[in-house]
Amino acid sequence: MDKPVVIQLRGVRKSYNVGTPFETEILHGIDLTLRRGEFCAVMGPSGSGKSTLLNIVGLLDRPTAGSLQIAMEETTALNDKDLTRLRGHTIGFVFQYHHLITAFTALENVMIPLLGANGFPNAAMRERAAELIESVGLSPWRDNLAGNMSGGQQQRVAIARALAMNPAVLLADEPTGNLDSKSADAVFALLRKFNQEQGTTLLFVTHNPALADRCDKTIQVIDGMVTE
Repeated sequence: MDKPVVIQLRGVRKSYNVGTPFETEILHGIDLTLRRGEFCAVMGPSGSGKSTLLNIVGLLDRPTAGSLQIAMEETTALNDKDLTRLRGHTIGFVFQYHHLITAFTALENVMIPLLGANGFPNAAMRERAAELIESVGLSPWRDNLAGNMSGGQQQRVAIARALAMNPAVLLADEPTGNLDSKSADAVFALLRKFNQEQGTTLLFVTHNPALADRCDKTIQVIDGMVTE
């Protein structure tokens, strides 16, 4: 039996400066389907539309045309409040730069999405954050300030933070791009671990073909179009 569809794009287009002489279409009718637990690499040259595609799937930007479903919910007609709700509860983000609050501890950084959803800290949130810190192998550093951690450690904290709400979708935009090969391999292994153990659907943007080969499938984004 096929696993449920988690991400589905049908004829998605994205243009900027719409209605002006400078209108430019970046994505040209993207069709893409990912099911629960799939680990998909996204590759393509700079300027090909990878980041635009990720921003649309992450509900950070709206398509100009076409249909986008996330976790079986059609998103194209949702208002900003409902998009924020769906994004906060369904999608986790890991970026090339970790975007941690350096004056916060590792544990406090992981608690941030939980605070956004619940409004105030409590023991259950601290316990959840501590479990995630342990799952990425950083329990001895949980009370260290993020600014005093290595790049690889910071990216592990970013992964733990992205998983705080147990999202159905994890979007990783060049998460190993700033790391040495050993740290990059460890970060990739963590992403693969959570993908397999929790059934998280993962869209992984990378320029590293060796890492892409370890994903379930690879899509190429070329001039705003997708090929598998």
